[in-house]
Parts: sequence; structure tokens; C-alpha cells
Amino acid sequence: MKKTLTSDILFVSALALLFVPFVASECLYTWFKLASANHAFLMGFAKFAILATMGEMLGLRIRKGVYNEIGFGLFPRALVWGFLGVAITAALMTFKAGVPQALYGAGGKVVAAMSGGLTWWKLLGAFSISVMINAIFAPVFMVYHKVTDTHIAQTGGTLKGFFTTKIDHANILQNMNWTVQWKFVFMKTIPFFWIPAHTITFILPNELQVLFAAVLGIVLGVIMSIAANKK
Repeated sequence: MKKTLTSDILFVSALALLFVPFVASECLYTWFKLASANHAFLMGFAKFAILATMGEMLGLRIRKGVYNEIGFGLFPRALVWGFLGVAITAALMTFKAGVPQALYGAGGKVVAAMSGGLTWWKLLGAFSISVMINAIFAPVFMVYHKVTDTHIAQTGGTLKGFFTTKIDHANILQNMNWTVQWKFVFMKTIPFFWIPAHTITFILPNELQVLFAAVLGIVLGVIMSIAANKK
């Protein structure tokens, strides 16, 4: 019990240290905004590698009572999340630029509203972007994340095993629990959590959007934990 409590305190403290300095220091926050604008993909890699991996650690804590264990593959997971973060950053840019233009009859008003304060037009734009990115990009992303998760588990959670063993996509996809993937991950988390959550994402200022999406990775770790426990 004492060891678990200590681990919980360390985890919460580490999470606080990632955010508090940027809130308390205007200089650090300015640096963060500039870095996010000028090095979007590098920052996307870092944000997801750290925060989404912490989400998976939290998921493990919920399932097994620990934040790390032999075979969990902390470093391979962080590396995978980093590259997925780059893909997510690119997807956010693409859908944010394209979807408002495609809103027939309202495109011009929505495009103009997206760079301003909160209005009904901006809310419409944010919701539309969220629906499209979660309908088109999210399912593919979620499946591939499950593939890499399975590969990490199959190779003992080591970096060497991850890189020296070919990912058996066909076998992993064939043996995936598609009932849980469809009924829970796709049909419940996407419409009831991810679409509302990403609507908020696209309302936020540009420099905070990828960060908020990465913070949602912590929630993803909990969701994946629930999915892993489903029969």
C-alpha cells in the first residue's frame, strides 16, 4: 500500500511539473507558443511521447495497480506515441484547413470565424472538423495503435525486440477483438467522447490544440484500459 501511494504521488507530481512551470512563467509560456508554431511536428512528437505514454501508464495502474512492469515496454510505447503524435499533428492541420472550406454555403463565414473568438460559426466549424477527423482518421489511428501495442507485448517490451522483429500485421489484425473494437472503441468512445472533446480542441488557440490533443492521450490510456478488460 505504501509503495503504491508513493508511486501515485510521484506520478501526479511529474504530471504537475509538466504544466505548472508553463502556467507560472510567462517567459516559458511564450517559448512554448513559439516552439509550437515554428516546430509543430517536433513538439507534437514530444507532447504525445510524454503525455500519451503517461496515459498508458495510468491505464496500467488501473488494471494492475502499477505504473510500469516487465514487458510493458515504456520506451517503445513512448517512441510509437511520438511518431503517432507527428501523424496526429499533420491530421489536425489538414482537417482544420480543409473542412471549413467544404461547408457548403457557410464555408466563408466559418473560415473567418475559426481565427477569432467563440461564435456559433466557430462552434460549427470546430464540431464539423471533429466529426470528420474522428470519422476518417481516428479509426485507422486506433487500429494501428492496437497493432503496435500488440507487437510491443509480443516482443517483450524491449526496444531491441521492437526493431528487430517484423510486425506481423496480418496475424495481429486477424486475432484482434473486433467486437470490442467496434462496439466500444468505435461506436461508444468516438461519438460520446472524442467528437465532443475534439470540438473543444478546435475552439482553443492554435498553440494549445496539439497540447490538448496530447492531454486527451491520458484519457485514451484509461479508455484502452477499460477496453482491455472487456471480454
